[in-house]
Amino acid sequence: MKMITAIIKPFKLDEVREALSEIGVKGITVIEVKGIGRQKGHTELYRGAEYEVNYIAKIKLELALEDSLVDRAIETIIDSAKTGKVGDGKIFLTNLEKAIRIRTGEIGDKAL
Repeated sequence: MKMITAIIKPFKLDEVREALSEIGVKGITVIEVKGIGRQKGHTELYRGAEYEVNYIAKIKLELALEDSLVDRAIETIIDSAKTGKVGDGKIFLTNLEKAIRIRTGEIGDKAL
């Protein structure tokens, strides 16, 4: 089992979710986050005053998947989240030692 963590632009969320659903991904955790990277911040104008936005709003997706679905899910996220501009995001892949479904007590891939 693997855990995919993806940081994407907020307006790409629905497109990514629909694409993952089409390949059979059953569950996604969605978290609204802010961060800073190569994109740095930017300046905005509010009521005639300029101010600097240092942290950019992003969406963090977490997916726990069986190994057979991981590569397809990563390709799907890349294809559906990519705009070709700075700030498209990142994907992190980690090993998932154990998953347990609280309601039934199922363990491993059955719990996903």
